[in-house]
Amino acid sequence: MNKIRVLIIDDSQVIRGVLTEILNSSPLIEVVGTDEDPLIAREMIKQLNPDVLTLDIEMPRMDGITFLRNLMRLRPMPVVMISALTESNAEVTLTALALGAVDFIAKPAGDTEEGMSDYAEEIIAKVIMASKARFKKAE
Repeated sequence: MNKIRVLIIDDSQVIRGVLTEILNSSPLIEVVGTDEDPLIAREMIKQLNPDVLTLDIEMPRMDGITFLRNLMRLRPMPVVMISALTESNAEVTLTALALGAVDFIAKPAGDTEEGMSDYAEEIIAKVIMASKARFKKAE
């Protein structure tokens, strides 16, 4: 069975590292790349062809909602939003889901390594579930 290929887009180097460690701990998942910049992520998606994308909302040069809107229009794919804003701002979460995100998870306050590891099982489960979603490009 092929592993679920994941690309992580988050402006926090700590979170990218922790998510990579968490997701790679599952025998079903392989992190194929990470970056902090959504504009670079566009090229990485073309090159790496991930099955699932994890996406932060607050990032430099382009926010995650704008990136998600463009992604779903041009290359629909399963996305799990991972952001501090998903908990404090339900409107952002609803917007992400309406745009096509499969699920979301709130980052713990302070983006700490310990806090993220508490979410490990939930993050792995949501990425596996997201990998089963199927999308068609909008006409």
